[in-house]
Amino acid sequence: MKRTPPLAEPPATPTAPHEVVVHGVTIRDDYAWLKADNWREVLADPSTLPSHIRAHLDAENAYADSMLATTAALRKTLVAEMRGRIREDDSSVPARDGPFYYYTRYREGGQHPLICRAPAPVGAPAPAPGGRDDDTDIILDGDALAAGKAFFDLAETVQSPDHSRLAWCADDTGAEFNVIRVRDIASGRDLDDRIEQASDDIVWAADGTAFYYVRLDENHRPCEVRLHRLGMPAADDALIFRSDDPAWFVNLSQTQSQRFAVISVSDHETSEAHLLDLHEEAPRPCLVAAREEGLRYDVEHHGDGLYILTNADGAEDFKIVTAPVAAPARANWSDAVPHRPGIFILAQLVLRRHLVRLERENALPRIVIRTLATGEEHAISIPEEAYRLSLGEVLEFDTDQLRFVYSSMTTPNETYDYDMASQERVLRKRQIIPSGHDPAAYVTRRLLAPAPDGELIPVSILHRRGLALDGSAPCLLYGYGAYGHALSAGFSANTLSLVDRGFVYAIAHVRGGSEKGWHWYLDGKRDKKPNTFSDFIAVARHLVGTGYTAAGRIAAHGGSAGGMLMGAVANDAPELFAAILAEVPFVDVLNTMLDGDLPLTPPEWPEWGNPITDEAAFARIHAYSPYDQVKAQRYPAILALGGLSDPRVTYWEPAKWIARIRATATGGGPFLLRTNMDAGHGGAAGRFDRLDEVALVYAFALGVVQGTLPSSVS
Repeated sequence: MKRTPPLAEPPATPTAPHEVVVHGVTIRDDYAWLKADNWREVLADPSTLPSHIRAHLDAENAYADSMLATTAALRKTLVAEMRGRIREDDSSVPARDGPFYYYTRYREGGQHPLICRAPAPVGAPAPAPGGRDDDTDIILDGDALAAGKAFFDLAETVQSPDHSRLAWCADDTGAEFNVIRVRDIASGRDLDDRIEQASDDIVWAADGTAFYYVRLDENHRPCEVRLHRLGMPAADDALIFRSDDPAWFVNLSQTQSQRFAVISVSDHETSEAHLLDLHEEAPRPCLVAAREEGLRYDVEHHGDGLYILTNADGAEDFKIVTAPVAAPARANWSDAVPHRPGIFILAQLVLRRHLVRLERENALPRIVIRTLATGEEHAISIPEEAYRLSLGEVLEFDTDQLRFVYSSMTTPNETYDYDMASQERVLRKRQIIPSGHDPAAYVTRRLLAPAPDGELIPVSILHRRGLALDGSAPCLLYGYGAYGHALSAGFSANTLSLVDRGFVYAIAHVRGGSEKGWHWYLDGKRDKKPNTFSDFIAVARHLVGTGYTAAGRIAAHGGSAGGMLMGAVANDAPELFAAILAEVPFVDVLNTMLDGDLPLTPPEWPEWGNPITDEAAFARIHAYSPYDQVKAQRYPAILALGGLSDPRVTYWEPAKWIARIRATATGGGPFLLRTNMDAGHGGAAGRFDRLDEVALVYAFALGVVQGTLPSSVS
């Protein structure tokens, strides 16, 4: 189909020659000026963005708005459809924690969560999820906290051990610089305590008079654990732990037993953990196992021992070991759940009488429960081709109740409470789709697409029942493929707006994720990173070959590291795709990995390689970095979304990428950049505001495949 003429000329992006020589190779970057010299300041306060850069981003936004003006009515319809699938007064299933049930709910029309609780009398049945007729259950009102703010994200809430206070943290810019406050629950007022520049990790001391938190440094890296005593100035907070290596991030969590805080220090390949006894007034971190390159482990506590999920001793798909609390070093580890190749242990939950593990085999998850007293095991699995199964919230340690959540691409979320002793399950909540949803009207499938090297790539498929699979249908193909993150085949109400318009929705479980075990991740990182890109292209070709869609009818979609995937496949196989939908895309890989001052660069070197010190890594990254490999060829239509205060994928990456494509492409388009000037990596934080961004992406895909979107390049 021939698109209508463009509605406007794209903004002219000035060039300013900028060259660096690395390993004898000259890297020219004419758009380097888009990176603000004061980028650290911009993260903390977006209003400090230099005026010439702001003017350019505003011009790009105006151009994108003009090009997308023909989709305004469609976007409005899409938002209405997607909002119609949301129960506006929704509530989570209450989770018991001692004398109270804690849960989250929303009010009708509310954008942000309400943190609530209700009494939990001994022997009384758990309350059903659902809204109340009044607001007496609310202990923190997200809507009230967000009032008058362009951006607000309630990042975390943690009740004190005596349930008298609630520590909460929020981000007002999207830069993930959280501020921690403490609410007195009885009065509903916040204490004077205020912690700036924190992550969202908070653990209370056992006596409830102090809490531990993680502080970010000037480069936005979590590097310190500090102890704050209520009523004391934050400047006086005691330093408990510090990592001075910028390649290692510090995280803080609490064991399920509530005995210890766990300080985890890690990059993408290696980790170490230190325990803090929450009952001690001035605890010293106790090292569990010394750092070894390539050794990863996570720690839970039970009685006098620890349960450790680890890849030690060549356990590529992980195993669970035990060790004494008093002597937790590697020499004292003993296998509790041995390594079984091909069965990837994703997580463990240690309760007083049970060890629960979530594992995946052949890309499908299951929950396995072991009774600690007898060693007997049984499993929870679902007899379907593709589904999502996850552990739900469990706040207590001394309990036989497990919570899990199931969904498939056709079936909305179902939350179950499961009695591990009797093996009885009770459905506590089924996701309601107010506008209606008939699972029988849809078909979900799991395909295996052959990769060029013979590997079989799982593909999850959703389409309307009765859809003709003759190659005429458009397809949205989603991918990620990094950090071992596995994409689940769970329910997504938003995607129904495409599927109901005749789209095939497909998820490519490419290498770089861990859907087929940890080797699936290792086969898509560093020197094997190109497998991620060729896998996605192979999936697209398989969908064409099996009649699900046709070349030039596919909208490829990915975000962050998945945005890198989008940039790579646009360079390598542009003829396959009608559109590239790239949200906060990590496309300027080489320049970012060469800049050790950026927040995520040093911890990312194990994932991609360090091009500063390693000439082979430099050559490898240079060969696939989407920004560096833009070619003089016809490109699909591209929509790139960025966030001004994004600390993970900085705003200038998509801005530079679109500028270079627009200057280099010999045909195709349009090439649009839309920067959210009030948000960061996750986009809009409000649950309804986010729908505007989803609708923008979907309307672009629909406009391209239907030929109704104006073109920008002949």
